[in-house]
Amino acid sequence: MADKKIKVTLVKSLIGTKQDHRATVRGLGLRKLNTSAVLEDTPAVRGMIHKVAYLVKVEG
Repeated sequence: MADKKIKVTLVKSLIGTKQDHRATVRGLGLRKLNTSAVLEDTPAVRGMIHKVAYLVKVEG
């Protein structure tokens, strides 16, 4: 499972969101709107994505 990759894209602005949600998005490697990061599909990354699912789009 660790060799699989997923692409995460920031599709909603961080303005007005909770501080810990902003930190989670930064932890995923996303900075500006519409930026993407290719990450390994691990339970930790899945948990981070689940926390900020209303801000990101996941592919693959």
